[in-house]
Amino acid sequence: MKKGFDNEKYLSTQSRCIRERIDKFGDKLYLEFGGKLFDDYHASRVLPGFQPDSKLQLLMQLSDQAEIVIVISAGDIEKNKIRGDLGITYDTDVLRLIDSFEEKGLYVGSVVITQYSGQASADLFKQRLCKLGIRVYTHYIIPGYPNNISHIVSDQGFGKNEYIETTRPLVVITAPGPGSGKMATCLSQLYHEHRRGIRAGYAKFETFPIWNIPLKHPINLAYEAATADLNDVNMIDPFHLEAYGFTTVNYNRDVEIFPVLKAIFEKIYGKSPYQSPTDMGVNMAGNCICDDAVCQEASRQEIIRRYFDTLNGLLLGRNQEDEIYKLELIMNQAGISPIDRRVVPAARRLAELTKSPAAALELPDGRIITGKTSDMLGATAAMLLNALKALAEIDHELNIIAPESLEPIQRLKTAYLGSRNPRLHTDEVLIALSISAANHEEAALAMKQLPKLAGCQAHTSVMLSAVDIKQLKRLSIQFTMEAQYENNRIYH
Repeated sequence: MKKGFDNEKYLSTQSRCIRERIDKFGDKLYLEFGGKLFDDYHASRVLPGFQPDSKLQLLMQLSDQAEIVIVISAGDIEKNKIRGDLGITYDTDVLRLIDSFEEKGLYVGSVVITQYSGQASADLFKQRLCKLGIRVYTHYIIPGYPNNISHIVSDQGFGKNEYIETTRPLVVITAPGPGSGKMATCLSQLYHEHRRGIRAGYAKFETFPIWNIPLKHPINLAYEAATADLNDVNMIDPFHLEAYGFTTVNYNRDVEIFPVLKAIFEKIYGKSPYQSPTDMGVNMAGNCICDDAVCQEASRQEIIRRYFDTLNGLLLGRNQEDEIYKLELIMNQAGISPIDRRVVPAARRLAELTKSPAAALELPDGRIITGKTSDMLGATAAMLLNALKALAEIDHELNIIAPESLEPIQRLKTAYLGSRNPRLHTDEVLIALSISAANHEEAALAMKQLPKLAGCQAHTSVMLSAVDIKQLKRLSIQFTMEAQYENNRIYH
């Protein structure tokens, strides 16, 4: 895929800026990591060339000074909120993150459950963490947050939150996803540190929105699309414009909370080191875009993907209609529609022609490969096989999987495992392909093409099974689905 972002430049410039910010404060710096710290797939999709673990690589350079605190909202635990890119709940992701950080030699000090108001599921999660030997702290919903500053910065506000005990000069605050309460956790800690006579500072490591590109740039619009459920809105930073006469981009939650942060700093230092939300950020991503056109197109595709994901979520009861309306508005601002995703009309045409589920995939060279439903294969499995044959330059009519490899799997599913559907899923087809590869040269050649599917775009005319979704994610295929079930049953 075409590259639009210089990751090496980003690592060097961003790490330098973080070290400068650490030096600016005294005893301790609370560094809020926006977005995903360990695997920022959103950034890698809209900034082709950005590595999903770039933030982790930066942090590992400071591992001897850094302590990680993971924040999760009690509300997200209660509603079993799911990370769309990984398909796991936020509370499960907390456990995954702890293991992942510690495997990299990073120290995880504790977990904070924020916005707590007696949720039973949050209590159970806290008990589970404690049994695993993980320190857990509780932060509460503060009435009047974020506007009632006198109440927030008091013993009845931040003072009610449990003080997080930390031991290192750089405290990284991260979370499974947005809206978890990272900034509020940092502000609460500044209040408690001040009461203990500790000089502490705060900064944000935020990738989006990118402050030094236009407000309605597709990259920034893609960020709005990614946070439609939070109702985040990108906006010109009014504080920065007033202080410096220079236009920068921020988002509503940071702008709204800035007076609170400034008031806290004024109580600690007598004056605030920051004059605007943009000042708080440490973000050099905009300076590392090497091909703006590539990033713009990648961001447009991300907006459309988010639209389809939200339509699916609406059908499944996970999303609200207001989110669809917002995404439609964002698409209008970006000047795009769902059919600007080339695989969408291709899959729809084949589905209409065959009157059955269909799938389409765009190869790196721009070719569109389709797959239709048959007695033996599902549309997605057929699409994958056709794509592998195209990449390997194998005749489309040639069967690269011997029928004797497929039939036993079908018999196992229907005769012994109780499946009503004899058609093979993607995982079953790939297993059959690997078996055939042991004795057939064409199958082995097709297998070698699998890494080339990473980053390809795909679309299906119906919602996929959990099995197919998992396999497409493992192959790093960026796929969308129509919000339509394959059959008319109520239970799926």
